Amino acid sequence: MYKSETKIRVRYAETDQMGYIYYGNYAAYYEVARVESLRQLGLSYKDLEADGIIMPVLENYSKYLAPGRYDELLTVKVTVKKRPGVKIVFNYEIFNEADELINIGETKLAFIDTASGIPCRMPDDMAEAMSGYY
Repeated sequence: MYKSETKIRVRYAETDQMGYIYYGNYAAYYEVARVESLRQLGLSYKDLEADGIIMPVLENYSKYLAPGRYDELLTVKVTVKKRPGVKIVFNYEIFNEADELINIGETKLAFIDTASGIPCRMPDDMAEAMSGYY
């Protein structure tokens, strides 16, 4: 199982009139943490795309447990529980500065060959980078 952590500071523009993180921004936090989790493996979305692989989101789930607030430093924990194949599932836990769990989520993405537009297996360099976790 692969795990990583990313810190994100809540910006004023990401909050609503109540001072809470606007619900739509959680998907953006997932993306930041997902990209950084791959970077921590020595991979990048930019390089994957340059190699002809895109990763569209197929599903996005989010459950709000408590509000996040302006200027809090959030910790986003990312877990990939199962070895990816044609699809990869990222699970998220978001904690506030008091280490309280405020959000859980999941995204499912597919690996798509840009030349053919057809789903494909996880790229070899990603498989190698993740091999020690499964």
